[in-house]
Amino acid sequence: MEPTILHADLDAFYASVEQLLDPSLRGKPIAVGGGVVLAASYEARVFGVRGGMPGRRARELCPQLIFVGGNFGEYQRLGDAAIKVLDDFTPLVERISIDEAFADVAGCTHLFGSPAEIAATVRRRVRAELGLPISIGVARTKHLAKIASQVAKPDGLVVVDPATELAFLHDLPVGLMWGVGPATKARLAEIGIETIGQLAKTHSGALRRLLGPAAGEKLASLAWNRDPRKLETHRRAHSAGAQSALGKRPAEAHVFGPVLLHLADRVASRLRAKSRPGRTVTVRVRFADLHAVTRSVTLDQPISATAMLAEIAEELVRGVLAANPREKTISLLAISVSQLEESAELQLELPLGLDDEKQRPGSKKGLARFGADRAIDKIRQRFGREAVGYGAVALEARRSVPDAFRELAEKEL
Repeated sequence: MEPTILHADLDAFYASVEQLLDPSLRGKPIAVGGGVVLAASYEARVFGVRGGMPGRRARELCPQLIFVGGNFGEYQRLGDAAIKVLDDFTPLVERISIDEAFADVAGCTHLFGSPAEIAATVRRRVRAELGLPISIGVARTKHLAKIASQVAKPDGLVVVDPATELAFLHDLPVGLMWGVGPATKARLAEIGIETIGQLAKTHSGALRRLLGPAAGEKLASLAWNRDPRKLETHRRAHSAGAQSALGKRPAEAHVFGPVLLHLADRVASRLRAKSRPGRTVTVRVRFADLHAVTRSVTLDQPISATAMLAEIAEELVRGVLAANPREKTISLLAISVSQLEESAELQLELPLGLDDEKQRPGSKKGLARFGADRAIDKIRQRFGREAVGYGAVALEARRSVPDAFRELAEKEL
């Protein structure tokens, strides 16, 4: 098979946009953000500055680092424009974030040349029309194309020959694989796995025991480039979620309560905007040693009310902490809602005085909560998200990472 899957990824996108808008920043180490580094230029990465890093630590690593506030409207405009270049070659485009997408060019090579030629043309156009660098990987599978684009960075093109794809893949570090984050990488390193080739030679049973059945089986297949996934041109998220990194904070209600309320506000407002309430609420609690625990509950009726979601999430978090009494410090909290429904019919409930009545969407209290949320939504639509919120603590909780930045990463519901 000819490699026809392209993975295009704009290089250091947010920082590159800032350098495009202000040419005086070109060639200098810059970071988007302030209290937290949202993105860093390649010049800053040389010093070890990375996204998600506290601003104080970034300045220690790179004293000459320049912080910029962020032009979120320009990020969206230029990201859309770059993806539009791919649309000019093929209708089979799967956008997976604001700055990256897959494209299948198998059906248009007779019009535009080989996949490698198409990729080179896309790169030239993005540079000429938008002034931005973009790296592209070309391969037979989505997984390998994404890895190839990472190898191509910065501002490069890598085409993986099917005859040598395993030799190319197996020499690379395991951290380049889709789904291998810092925690998984550390666990693999504990058993001596540092390259994809070493992962490929590890018995799948050992991987399942180390990482769990699903993750172990998936990584074992990807290490041999077994990836049957096709492009999804009309992707819609099957869940909505939000998370907040806390550093190292005590596992106490006065800490996690306001954070959960803020996360619930972000998630529930998205659900209401698309009229897609969900039945399953999941929380993830990560402790100081990066060990994480997940808990979920499936409800009788789908919900999209902020306070309702926050209370359910808090109950789940309290359950996690009760089951892990030795854990006294938390470093991350996350909430997600799944089993989303389209225009779900609301079943009204009689006022029976149940203990959880305020968490039932069809109860009098549940309806009142939803009505308050809709009023807040309308105020925000007119005056902006910061115009009204659920108390000063919730407003304070979101200062480190602007909601406008978070929204750029959210998938369409």
